[in-house]
Amino acid sequence: MSEHQTIEKRWAAKGFSCGVWVDPPGQVWEGYVHDTDELVHVLEGRIELEVSGRAETLGPGREAFIPAGAVHSVRNVGGTTVRWLYGYKR
Repeated sequence: MSEHQTIEKRWAAKGFSCGVWVDPPGQVWEGYVHDTDELVHVLEGRIELEVSGRAETLGPGREAFIPAGAVHSVRNVGGTTVRWLYGYKR
C-alpha cells in the first residue's frame, strides 16, 4: 500500500476526505478560511503553513490540523514542486 493510500485510509476512519495537491516552486495560497476542519500531509517538498498567525515549515511526512474557521495560508518554500495531501472533515 502506498503512503497516499495509507493516509487516505487513516483519514477516512476519522471522517476526512483525501486529495492530492501539487504546487510549483513559489506558489502561495493566502488567507483561506473553511467551514470545516482540514488535514494537510506533505508527500514531497516543503511548505510553510500559517494558521491563525502561527507559521510552521512542514517537509515530507509531516502532518498538520487546521481547525474550522481558522485563517490559513500555504506557501511552497522549498524551491521545488511540492505534493501534499489535503482532507476536509465530512
